Amino acid sequence: MPARELDAILENRATWKRTMSLKEELEKEQVRHLDLSRYCVVESGTPVRETIARMRAEQGRAALIVRDGKLVGIFTERDVLRRVALAAEAMNGPIDAVMTDAPIAVAPDRSAAAALWLMDDHHFRNLPVVDDQGRIVGDMTYAAIIRYLAARYPVEVLNRPLRPEQYADEAEGGD
Repeated sequence: MPARELDAILENRATWKRTMSLKEELEKEQVRHLDLSRYCVVESGTPVRETIARMRAEQGRAALIVRDGKLVGIFTERDVLRRVALAAEAMNGPIDAVMTDAPIAVAPDRSAAAALWLMDDHHFRNLPVVDDQGRIVGDMTYAAIIRYLAARYPVEVLNRPLRPEQYADEAEGGD
């Protein structure tokens, strides 16, 4: 067997072994170690129009609604579409009228896998992370998991072909 083929087989086996341990890694990794920074904080009672403007300024991030420094609600792009888009009068009302009240949240020491399963089970795109006193630590998103995986497995993620099942007939630029 040529050395190049052997190297390719060994590399594929190493990648496969690392991929197989991904579940265990996410079970060991705490949510607090993910990038939880993509959210904006809005005070309860803020007008919907102002909340949406702040979300846009923060590049479409979810708004975590607080009262006395504690999480009381969440307002996302889905809420804009479902609760505000067809009710123009809601734009001038308080965010409390259209937010998701008392959202499910996780503690920062929860495993990334458990939080991810919770997001999947409830079809959440955003999962607030709060400490024991109810103060916001961050917002877990699928993008946070993807960034974690890209940092953990840069070669596998960044060099992955768009269609892994598709192979080129000849080397790019080849004869």
